[in-house]
Amino acid sequence: MSDARKRAVVLLSGGADSTTALAVATREGYATYALSFRYGQRHKHELECAARVARHFNVVEHVTFDVNIGAFGGSALTAEIDVPKNRAIADMERDIPVTYVPARNTVFLSIALSWAEVLGANDIFIGVNALDYSGYPDCRPEYIAAFKKMANLATKAGVEGQQTLRVHTPLIQLTKAQILLLGQSLGVPYGLTSSCYDPGELGEPCGHCDSCLLRLKGFSEAGLEDPLVYAPESEVV
Repeated sequence: MSDARKRAVVLLSGGADSTTALAVATREGYATYALSFRYGQRHKHELECAARVARHFNVVEHVTFDVNIGAFGGSALTAEIDVPKNRAIADMERDIPVTYVPARNTVFLSIALSWAEVLGANDIFIGVNALDYSGYPDCRPEYIAAFKKMANLATKAGVEGQQTLRVHTPLIQLTKAQILLLGQSLGVPYGLTSSCYDPGELGEPCGHCDSCLLRLKGFSEAGLEDPLVYAPESEVV
């Protein structure tokens, strides 16, 4: 029996935000197609988490796409550059950090657009956030608006009027605490996720990178307990 639900491609890193975005798409009744990326990142543990999350939400299909933008280097996530640790939240908001991966979301959204056209899907979900984030330029509302405009000019389905692409950013104006509370209301299993930029050999979060600190801050402000077990002496800044 065919699935009559509308289809959506959901970018799924395995982190808390993308998992919450997947939960939102599921709540809204979409048949979800999860898309993860093996892009040369040092924190490959997130892909194991993405697979577990995809199974939990019973996605129609989960594709892990190989696109080694890490071959270019230029980021602490893909090159031999130290991941910043123990930075104050104010410092994270001041400059674009070395964990920024050049053009990452543009690459990811473009591949999502390709799959969406093949699927006949009009919808892409991405868990970008413009409030509690590390200053990435490709997480801003104006960037998403520009990509959406480009996307509708870029495909055969769009030009022929068969597809009007929508890029959903349900978390973009939420604080990390609000995202986690939303996820809790949707039953998100945050214990399956990974946010750390520099995890240990078994995937344990360091508790000191920007992403860990923002996650810990979010759980604290939401009045929730993070189910992950962190390295010793992890604290909220």
